Amino acid sequence: MLWNRVRYGRDLGIEGIGIEMKDTVEIRWHGRGGQGAKTAALLLADVAFKTGKYVQGFPEYGPERMGAPITAYNRISSSPITVHSNIYEPDYVVVVDESLLDSIDVTRGLSPEGAVIINSTRSRDEIEEHLHGYQGAVYLVDAKAISIKALGKNYPNSPMLAAAVAVSKVMERGEFLREMSASFQHKFAKKPEVIDGNMMALEMAFDAVK
Repeated sequence: MLWNRVRYGRDLGIEGIGIEMKDTVEIRWHGRGGQGAKTAALLLADVAFKTGKYVQGFPEYGPERMGAPITAYNRISSSPITVHSNIYEPDYVVVVDESLLDSIDVTRGLSPEGAVIINSTRSRDEIEEHLHGYQGAVYLVDAKAISIKALGKNYPNSPMLAAAVAVSKVMERGEFLREMSASFQHKFAKKPEVIDGNMMALEMAFDAVK
């Protein structure tokens, strides 16, 4: 069992172990409407594409109302991707809202060689009982603390995006941060404080994963 190889993120709480990257990485995101899980998946696809990867980033179609459970997906590969379907056996799962653990088996189909990354302040023991006996690596990310410190508000998607990249190693930290900075500068050209806050959140999450 991989629990015995736990590393603690500095003072902001990420637990887990590093995983080696394979040719095609599949990621499934679980969140609620309004939390930015879909946006994070689309951003990951966009920045990975700009680093030369073949990518897919898409939500599962369904009602998109505030607070409703949503699922999104990424495929990232160094080779052309020929599969066009939802992801049923992901390498990584990212849980943006831990309350979903009470109603959804987020580890369904998840590879024991991968990892689940959960936005939570709870302990490992408290989380474990909600993971249906999953034997792979588990990371606990206090995305709320990171986003409040960096942005002044609870926007969990930026820290969770950085944690997903750090754990999955789908791209190098430097190239990811460069592309995210360019994306933020384009989107928030007149709001430099938003750019700085989001970049701080990304870097804090990366540092916590070490």
